[in-house]
Amino acid sequence: MGRLRRSRTHGGNRDVHRAGRTRARTKDLDQIQLIDLDPKVRAKLEAQPRDYEKPGLAQHYCVECAKYFETDHALRSHWKGKVHKRRCKQLRGPAYTIEDSERAAGLGREGKRSLLSAVSAPTPMSVEV
Repeated sequence: MGRLRRSRTHGGNRDVHRAGRTRARTKDLDQIQLIDLDPKVRAKLEAQPRDYEKPGLAQHYCVECAKYFETDHALRSHWKGKVHKRRCKQLRGPAYTIEDSERAAGLGREGKRSLLSAVSAPTPMSVEV
């Protein structure tokens, strides 16, 4: 008998289980692009009323990362960091749509080819002498 596998087992790891909870879920990129980056919604998010349940009384909010910060200094240092810059780069790309998911599942127009067009159109072969 060989050795038992001990690495890469997260069965008893508390942090892994807590990270997968629904209440710990962050906003998706398409939600941020289509809703939060709208100028009217962005202005509301940046000037929220005081909420004693949220970090920093909901006064320091990063719209791109959908994250609250305790102080203005923490928010400004976050803007200079790699995590924020990486998120901004991801948000510059196109938003993920329902058509993209259907195309990935093989339901889109570009993904399907009709069998008749593939069979009836013979491919020309070049003969070299």
